[in-house]
Amino acid sequence: MLKQESPIIVQETLPPRVAVERLLLTDFRSYECADIRPDGRNAVFIGPNGAGKTNLLEAVSFLAPGRGLRQCKLSQATRLGAAGPWAVAGRLATPDGEMEVGTGLAPRNGAAPFAENVEEGADRRIVRIDGETVSSPAVLGDFIQVTWLTPQMDRLFLEAASGRRRFLDRIVAGFHPGHSREVNAFEKVMRDRNRLLSEGSADGSWLAALEARMAEHGVAIAAARLQALDHLAGAIEVSTSSFPRAHLSLDGELESGLRERPAVEVEEGYAEILARMRGQDSRAGRTLAGPHRTDLLVRHVAKDMPAELCSTGEQKALLIGITLASARLTALHFGAAPVLLLDEVAAHLDEMRRSALFDELWAIGSQVWMTGTDRSLFESLGDRAAIYRVDDGRIVKAL
Repeated sequence: MLKQESPIIVQETLPPRVAVERLLLTDFRSYECADIRPDGRNAVFIGPNGAGKTNLLEAVSFLAPGRGLRQCKLSQATRLGAAGPWAVAGRLATPDGEMEVGTGLAPRNGAAPFAENVEEGADRRIVRIDGETVSSPAVLGDFIQVTWLTPQMDRLFLEAASGRRRFLDRIVAGFHPGHSREVNAFEKVMRDRNRLLSEGSADGSWLAALEARMAEHGVAIAAARLQALDHLAGAIEVSTSSFPRAHLSLDGELESGLRERPAVEVEEGYAEILARMRGQDSRAGRTLAGPHRTDLLVRHVAKDMPAELCSTGEQKALLIGITLASARLTALHFGAAPVLLLDEVAAHLDEMRRSALFDELWAIGSQVWMTGTDRSLFESLGDRAAIYRVDDGRIVKAL
C-alpha cells in the first residue's frame, strides 16, 4: 500500500480503512480456540479482570509486525498445556479487497523462511498472506497498521526510554511502513558487531563493514522519525481534539545531526563514532551510541510542563491525544485508517471525555477493539460496536 505525500489537511469524509472481519485463535494464551466475527465493526469485550479480554487484543496486534502489544517472548503466548505452538488468523477488509492473514510461532525443529534474520534458537514467527508464506513479519506493515494503548503504558512518561522509543516507532511505522524493516536490520547488524567485539578476534575491515551498514540503517531510522514527528506536530496543531495538545521532540545524536547536516555527513560521522568507540562498547558489552538510545520528549502545551511532571490523569489524556493524532496521520499517509486496540481506556475517563473519545474515533474511521469491566461505559457507542461478554475463556456475543 502506497503512502500519500499530500500535506496535512482536515478530513471532510471518512478515509478508507483496514478492519478485521474475523479473528481465529488456536492455543493462544487462555484460548484453546476462538472464532470472533465483528464483521468489520468495532469490537468491545466486557468481563471481569483476568477473564482473557486483553489476550484478544494481543491476538489482533499479531496481525501487524513486531512482538505484539505485550512485547513478550513469542513462546509465552502459547496456551499452557497446548500440544503445539499458537496460531492467529484474520480475515481483513482492506481498500484493495479482502485478504487472509495467518501467523504463529514456528516449531523449534521447523525451518522458518526468515531464520537468517534471528539468532540461533530464538523464537520465530511464521506469516502467511492469502496462503503464501512471506519472508518476514515486517511485510505485514505494507497491509495493516495497528496501534494500542494499555494500562501498562500509563507510566510511559515516567519509566525507561525504551518504552517511549517503541511507542514512537509504532507511530513512525504508520507513516513509513518500511520503518520496522530498518529497525530490525539495524538491530541485527548491531548484534553481529557486539558479538564480534565480545570475541575480540574480528579484524578492522570486517567491523568497518558492519559499522557502515549500521550507519546506513541508523540514519534511515532517524530520518523517518524526524519526518513523521514533523507531520505529527502538524496534525496536532490543526486538531480540534478534546484531549490536550502535546509538543514532541527527540533526544538523539543522529536525529539532532540530521537537523543541521546532510544525511551523508551524519552517516559518515556515525560510522566514525562507532569505530572510535569499539573499546568502550566492548567493555560495556553493548553499543553505546545510536538510534537505539533515542528518547521521545513530551510536553503538555497548555501547561508548558514536561509530561513526566503532569498528573496521572493529564499523562493519560496526553497519551490518548497523541494516539488519536497519530491515527489521523496514518489514515492520511498510509492510505487507510489503522486498527486501534484500547485496553481499559474508557474506565479512566469521565463521561464527557469518554463521549469525546468515541466521537473522535468514529471521525478517524478506525476499527477499534476495546475492553472494559462495565458495559455501561460503552452504551453511547450504540450499534457502532459488536459487544461481547468474556468470562473464563468463553466469548459470547451480548444481546
